[in-house]
Amino acid sequence: MQISSNRPYLLRALYQWLVDNNLTPYLLVDADRDDVVIPGQFVEDGRIVLNIGPNAVQGLDLGNRTISFNARFGGVAMDVLVPPAAVLGIYARENGRGMLFPDEAAGETGGMPPETDPEPTPPRDRPTLKVIK
Repeated sequence: MQISSNRPYLLRALYQWLVDNNLTPYLLVDADRDDVVIPGQFVEDGRIVLNIGPNAVQGLDLGNRTISFNARFGGVAMDVLVPPAAVLGIYARENGRGMLFPDEAAGETGGMPPETDPEPTPPRDRPTLKVIK
């Protein structure tokens, strides 16, 4: 049975949680994907950070197949289209709280480990996170 990705659902839930707590939601996006429509001049190291707060965008739609909105970049209005699979994370500008996502192209299966994995990798002593500003 093919299961759909849980990423769009988690994005919507985390977006709502951030907004409910008066935080500014930022998306970290893999800008190198062909299906991403973003302002290329703001891409750094193949990634772009997008402010999707209610005061920063118009017409935000966190859909299952596409995240879309209109925003201003350098004073110019632009329509942005991002498939949820291209979202690497969603977090609060103010404190960095949020979630990073695995690369779906590497075989994400909706949150469940693949059945063919004979032994899970043992956890490291300390988790590592990278702060992205």
